[in-house]
Amino acid sequence: MGGLRQTAGARKERLVDKAQRSPPGTLWVYAYEFARPPEENQLNAIRALLDREHTTARRTARKWTGKLVCEQRVTHILVVSDSPDQSREVNHRLESRLKLLQAKFSLTVPMSLPDDEAPSPDGRAAALPTTPS
Repeated sequence: MGGLRQTAGARKERLVDKAQRSPPGTLWVYAYEFARPPEENQLNAIRALLDREHTTARRTARKWTGKLVCEQRVTHILVVSDSPDQSREVNHRLESRLKLLQAKFSLTVPMSLPDDEAPSPDGRAAALPTTPS
């Protein structure tokens, strides 16, 4: 019985999504950027949360995926979503976890992703056309 119950927040998220959705097929990209790289145990906690959120998005027929990108000077969580809305429950859960881990971050502005750069169904980026040299 408990599995069939929905929270008011989940219902609200669906309503907000319908009102703010872009034309069908439009994907949005934005990133969480960290001032300093999180510790390894923090990275593992973030990876686990991103995996859970991606699974939840698939179950609810939404497009949302976050990928942790660790570079030498900066660490990002790159998010690809079907909505530019950054105040969804998934964002609140992610930001709450980051604050709990005391990971200072900034959030970039969402940008629409051109169709030819959208990830393929297997999650890999589509090949960009090359120009002859």
